[in-house]
Amino acid sequence: MTDVWQSVMDHAVAVARRAGDVVRAALRDERTVMTKTSSVDLVTQTDQKVEKLIIQSVKEKFPTHRFIGEESVAAGEACDLTDSPTWIIDPIDGTTNFVHAFPFVAVSIGFSVNKQMEFGVVYSCLEDKMFTARRGKGAFCNGSPLQVSAQEDIKQSIIATEFGSSRDPEAVDHIFSSLRSILCIPVHGVRGAGTAAINMCLVASGCVEAYYEIGIHVWDVAAGSLIVSEAGGVLMDVDGGVVDLMSRRIIAANNRNVAERIIKEISSFSPARDDPWKLTD
Repeated sequence: MTDVWQSVMDHAVAVARRAGDVVRAALRDERTVMTKTSSVDLVTQTDQKVEKLIIQSVKEKFPTHRFIGEESVAAGEACDLTDSPTWIIDPIDGTTNFVHAFPFVAVSIGFSVNKQMEFGVVYSCLEDKMFTARRGKGAFCNGSPLQVSAQEDIKQSIIATEFGSSRDPEAVDHIFSSLRSILCIPVHGVRGAGTAAINMCLVASGCVEAYYEIGIHVWDVAAGSLIVSEAGGVLMDVDGGVVDLMSRRIIAANNRNVAERIIKEISSFSPARDDPWKLTD
């Protein structure tokens, strides 16, 4: 049976590599930094340049496809996921890392049809690692198959999370209360790459057992979610239900036992869905 989306995925991989060239070139030059919602919610001209490059390239080849892009939404475009073929783009996942030349910066491209992820591409630019997944066909890094960790005991696990861009004291208290609960299980350690996409790829690679975060956006996790599931992992909402990529809440884990233990530890600190720990947009 013909895979009708393979040529689309091939284009995504190619344009992600081109975007990576732009990112690496920008790191050699002075980076112009701007802010969005707060002094720690950063955006650069390179974010905007990369998103424009990807969207223009796709429009030329697939003119009927739709887009959800981080910088486009920041500029006022709607963030609506429909049944139409849709590219979900984070041009630079890890902008703060990029600004500081911290070596985890990713171009993340997810592709959805009928609100279902068909493929995900995450290019870790500075590591030159291309993570890919196609629905039902597995996950890979530079062509080698990925498999989540077989660890069943959360006490023998590393957990990844991030701290968001809000410095509101109440939001910070929520974050550190949940983090304290996770550490006191106890787990082997807590890590964070500074990019949701790479954190999820670390789960898929078996390097960490789980990643959780509240306050992320669909462009942060669309590609990585499929990479995790195709590597044998599980995706859940922080309340234990089915994950909704538009909800700004996710747990990606190597297995359900680890995911459910994280849910147990952080559930008392999880707010209503419409108030994701007061994290900024």
